[in-house]
Amino acid sequence: MARPRTTLALRIAEQRAGSGDPRELVGEMRRTVLLVPSAGAGGLWSARSGGVRWICAFTDETALARFAVQHGPGDRPMDYVALLGARIVDEIVPTLGEPAGLAVDIAEEDGSMFFPPVTGIVPDRAAVDAGTARPAAPAEGRSGRER
Repeated sequence: MARPRTTLALRIAEQRAGSGDPRELVGEMRRTVLLVPSAGAGGLWSARSGGVRWICAFTDETALARFAVQHGPGDRPMDYVALLGARIVDEIVPTLGEPAGLAVDIAEEDGSMFFPPVTGIVPDRAAVDAGTARPAAPAEGRSGRER
């Protein structure tokens, strides 16, 4: 994997290498401004996988560009919005009406990270495990390509 470009990308790399602290990773995600592709009509690009809708976000324009090459509108630039990670998981995820989480840098072969809809990542009202005693931890991997 290329050298991480942002603090969040660095925290993701540490977590994937087994040396990261999941709480620090979640905190960094919440503090980071992420780039989220627009899906038209004011929506955000998302994919469904494993019964969860994943909002796709990127740590920087390079990571977004890799995604745009694979999924973009051809010869037109991909529109996107810049949103604080906390706003995505605290405000947007709960409005979707279905289990939803955040998928970061999904076009990065060894640098993607999923933040699932569980307690400690999303508000309890949107968490699929609300009421259980499990601590939240991000999940590594890649997302499906559904829009």
